[in-house]
Amino acid sequence: MYQRKIPIDYNCGLIVAMEVVGSKWKFCILDEISKGETRPRDILNAITGITRRVLQQQLKELEFHGMIGKTSYAEVPLRVEYHLTETGKSLLPLISAVDKWGLEFAPQLKTVLETPPTS
Repeated sequence: MYQRKIPIDYNCGLIVAMEVVGSKWKFCILDEISKGETRPRDILNAITGITRRVLQQQLKELEFHGMIGKTSYAEVPLRVEYHLTETGKSLLPLISAVDKWGLEFAPQLKTVLETPPTS
């Protein structure tokens, strides 16, 4: 795992939260697992744009931080399933609020991004 050069300031909640869920994909991954998509292939198919490599890295980090748990089955081929821990479930209201805000802001963002710059 990556070794930080600058220590984490555990007195700042935003820094701690960004350490755990601060990436482009982690909220999407947690949301999909909460919906019942528990196998890596299913999560990969549900999230548009994520690569297998990035998904594996993000799952590993979420498991390391205790947001998700992993169950491996001794089958051929190997079957792995993920589930939210109680700590991971505590993020669901935050994920829901961010999703709601994003959907409400989407039309405004679309207008801004599709309007040609005036110079």
